[in-house]
Amino acid sequence: MKNVSEYFGVNVFNDRKMQERLPKATYKALKKTIESGEALDLGVANVVANAMKDWAVEMGCTHYTHWFQPMTGVTAEKHDSFICPNGEGEVIMEFSGKELIKGEPDASSFPSGGIRATFEARGYTTWDPTSPAFIRDKTLYIPTAFCSYTGEVLDKKTPLLRSMEKLSHEAVRVLHLLGKTDVKRVTTTVGPEQEYFLIDKEMYDKRPDLIYTGRTLFGAMAPKGQELDDHYFGSIKSRVSAFMSDLDEELWKLGVYAKTKHNEVAPSQHELAPIFTTSNIATDHNELCMEVMKKTAEKHGLVCLLHEKPFAGVNGSGKHNNWSISTDTGENLLDPSKRPEENLQFQLFLSAVVKAVDEYQDLLRITVASAGNDHRLGANEAPPAIISMYLGDDLGALVESIIEGKDYKSHKAARMATGVDALPDFKKDNSDRNRTSPFAFTGNKFEFRALGSSLNIACPNYMLNTMVAQQLSEFYSELEGAENLEEALKALVKRVLTEHKRIIFNGDNYSDEWVKEAERRGLCNYKSLPEAMEHYIDKKNVDLFALNGIVTEAEMHARYEIELEQYSKLLNIEALTMLDMAKKDIAPAVMAFEQELSNGAALKKSISSSLSTYAEEKLLDSLSTKLDAFVNKTADLEEALQRTGDYKDNLSLAKYYRNVVFTLMGELRELGDSMEKETSAKYWPYPSYGEILFGV
Repeated sequence: MKNVSEYFGVNVFNDRKMQERLPKATYKALKKTIESGEALDLGVANVVANAMKDWAVEMGCTHYTHWFQPMTGVTAEKHDSFICPNGEGEVIMEFSGKELIKGEPDASSFPSGGIRATFEARGYTTWDPTSPAFIRDKTLYIPTAFCSYTGEVLDKKTPLLRSMEKLSHEAVRVLHLLGKTDVKRVTTTVGPEQEYFLIDKEMYDKRPDLIYTGRTLFGAMAPKGQELDDHYFGSIKSRVSAFMSDLDEELWKLGVYAKTKHNEVAPSQHELAPIFTTSNIATDHNELCMEVMKKTAEKHGLVCLLHEKPFAGVNGSGKHNNWSISTDTGENLLDPSKRPEENLQFQLFLSAVVKAVDEYQDLLRITVASAGNDHRLGANEAPPAIISMYLGDDLGALVESIIEGKDYKSHKAARMATGVDALPDFKKDNSDRNRTSPFAFTGNKFEFRALGSSLNIACPNYMLNTMVAQQLSEFYSELEGAENLEEALKALVKRVLTEHKRIIFNGDNYSDEWVKEAERRGLCNYKSLPEAMEHYIDKKNVDLFALNGIVTEAEMHARYEIELEQYSKLLNIEALTMLDMAKKDIAPAVMAFEQELSNGAALKKSISSSLSTYAEEKLLDSLSTKLDAFVNKTADLEEALQRTGDYKDNLSLAKYYRNVVFTLMGELRELGDSMEKETSAKYWPYPSYGEILFGV
């Protein structure tokens, strides 16, 4: 077997391949575009396209595709072959710079929030040279951005790229003010930890709810769940281990820095974590990772579930977004250093993040809101819907000393004494981790823990980048021209931390006391997508993105409409699936079992009037009562869906789905799950939780 270093990135048109295949002048021009954002000449693009094509054809490719991230929540691709007629009844393989730079998918067939009408079909994909092309399934994949014919942004990637440039611009200005004039570019880096479930495909194929919605809409808890904590970091089963090995190999060939793999808390739940890379490449890699997970699972007779809450009663899946800021000179701007009390640069950037998270806490909540993630947030398996920041003991003490003007006493990291001679003592971290915090400082980065497992990470990261860039811009304006820069900086940091300390909380985010305390502090607590999304188009949020050139006001309104509309559609699909399962499978199954119970009781009576039929009658009475309620609740849900046409705007409709339809779905499920516990497994139409979660 080959060493990983020999095949890592073999399917990527990476820097090494560009150096090997491009003329020096072309390579230098392309590197300038990648590293500093300079415009790319069409002549350069032609040379790059030809080299890409030659490499791809040598690797067995016949097609290319512009790979983009529309507002559907998944990636999109249209495949074109390299073939071109040569006039002699044969073909040659061609690929031009124009084809590399621009593609033309149908813009009206993707969510546009009203920006594009059905008859306004033209849209464009445009090459993102900062993210390398790669090969999958004999096709050359070219990462691209996506916009309408009239220029409106229709994807998740363009705002991310714009936000990265904006943050770099503002951070460089501040650093130059502080004397770091050698810094030319600042980048945000991300490492998204990906959680997922693996279940047997045979089980999956028997569950219409999993097929249509990605989660179980009915399902009684198994006798065992996660209460013993024996799955977390436990020994990985052979079948799962084989999947993970194949997954690693496929991802490494695609240049994805897959690093860590382990069992998660819930049975059949697992995690993959990568090494950090720049935000846009991390986004592409995470989308690629989710796609490869699904395809690799198929090869092993498994299905990879990325829904945030596929099984009620056990932990759902999230995605921890580890975010940091670094310079092109190799400096991490969120590294406190050994003496953070003297590191004014760190204090300034920390203050920018604190102020950003406080002022735009609603946006951070909005960016992780989804129909799936609403099941998790605040459910003792994920951070609550209240956004707050955890800084830890050491950094918390620093902030307190700055605010109160006292001397800083560092919580110096002690050594951990194992008490066993054969085991080495080791240095502890300065502070513990807080798994309940939505936005936690973890040494030299912030871990945004509230993301759902299926989310495209471009959204939270472009919001983070933009809101921090805004603070740095304001800081620069205040500090520029100060007579005493150091004193002005110290005063700014103290004022900002004092005004925004309400967002800092180092305690238990799950406690009832914190909910009351957060309300007293004036923090947001939006428990569902409709409740949160309502604030997306508040003036301060529109101004943030529009004035910084990330998305326009019209594009924000479009995204607002798209998110609300998709939320309602998802709940509608779930409700229709429940009705289908309830009427066609569950009710008939319970009736059939009731008939068997009734027949059994009658048979006993026919044999001897002295035989007791208490057990049959008791169970029959219980099931009959529940089935009557179940049928009535099914009718209530059906009637509720018929009333959705009464709501003409997307916000009102989404709230109706959340408050009425979703509530009825929960009540119907409770009845169905209760009947499952009393119905013979021979009659129940679907695999149980026990079979699914412990069947791999």
